[in-house]
Amino acid sequence: MASQSLCRHATLPIPEPCIQTPVRASVTHPVTTTLACNTQPPLHTLFVERGGTTHTPQPSGATSSAGSILPVGDITSVIPDHEADVAVLEEPEHLSWYHHGTRWTDKFKHVVGVMHTNYLDYARREEGGAMKEAFLKTMNSWMCRVHCHKVIKLSDAVQPLPRQETMFVHGVSPSFLRVGESKAAKVAETGTAGWNKGVYFIGKVLWAKGYTELLDRMKEHLARTGADDSLALKFNGAKDHADSTIQDYKVFVNPSLSDVVATTTAEALAMGKFVVCADHPSNQFFKAFPNCLVYSTSEQFSECLTRALTTDPKPLSPMELRALTWEAATERFLDVAELREGGTPVLERMMDGALAAVHNMLTGSESVRQVTGAGTRTRDMPARVTDYQPLESDVGGCFDNQDRARTANRVHKRSAISASATAAAVAALTAGLPGE
Repeated sequence: MASQSLCRHATLPIPEPCIQTPVRASVTHPVTTTLACNTQPPLHTLFVERGGTTHTPQPSGATSSAGSILPVGDITSVIPDHEADVAVLEEPEHLSWYHHGTRWTDKFKHVVGVMHTNYLDYARREEGGAMKEAFLKTMNSWMCRVHCHKVIKLSDAVQPLPRQETMFVHGVSPSFLRVGESKAAKVAETGTAGWNKGVYFIGKVLWAKGYTELLDRMKEHLARTGADDSLALKFNGAKDHADSTIQDYKVFVNPSLSDVVATTTAEALAMGKFVVCADHPSNQFFKAFPNCLVYSTSEQFSECLTRALTTDPKPLSPMELRALTWEAATERFLDVAELREGGTPVLERMMDGALAAVHNMLTGSESVRQVTGAGTRTRDMPARVTDYQPLESDVGGCFDNQDRARTANRVHKRSAISASATAAAVAALTAGLPGE
């Protein structure tokens, strides 16, 4: 199945200095792919992103009251044993919260989990955030322990986890690298890269993605520089980060404190821009780049922004450009993904087995699944993807956002009333037709 994504963008201009914000919100469908590596005999590697069958409590495919996409059934059951060599799980905790069936580590010889979402930050912003954060922290550690031989965190913005390694194992599209190479070539030829625009910001349409921090830093900067501190906001049309109208912006500002690693920061650096970002674990990998300007205070933010606006970024060296490629990311991944000598101690494996048994027992109960927000009929894998149809009433688990659940229920009720009225009107019309 090919990876698909749906992205929406908008621009957000802010006066003095102008910050244009192509805001990106994306929904990525789960993907499973089998890759046969060039080994003798072939080594089969399964890459899984969030699940096999999509579960969204709303038939329209909109975000559920939990704000998540959850897997339906046990994905391991459809993988032939002779192909179960290595599994790479994107978001292993997310995949396993409601997993019922064979442990990934029992099915596969080697399981690597890649963590790149700070779920605790999202949880603490919800109603009852402190309780949800504490519970989720325990669950995430539990799931990674019983389902992974090795866990790779993209940065230490992710909570501490069993058997963890921290390494940035993502890369950027070649399209961004080509922009950076063209800017470097232009500097070599003419002495200037042609940066004729100022500052911009790009991120998902979520307050957690740094909007609060951005507005606070900008108001403080404008007040400090004596400019008008009013921030009139205006959203404009759709743009991709690699769009030609964005390539001439010189400075990308990323004040987000919720990211594990901001892909947009890597993309901006690859295009040869200055990046002004917070001193935060999510930005640790980028600090080595000369065009990455890091701030810890509001005053330092102003200093970094002023420097970026009054000087030109240094063209990236071939080595720096390569560090942002997927080839380099794959090399880093292979280096940290392998098991070290010694393996897991026997007592630790016994404890893992006991924890897995408890979790499997709990997730086997339909009542537990419904109360905690997994939805009904999601435990077992359907014979075909199209056999699974979520119920409209499948919202409002104890860990879900209750405001979203109530809104969803109101929508469902209105839809049901509308459907009933339509059916009644059709019945009345049919009853009045000749021959009835």
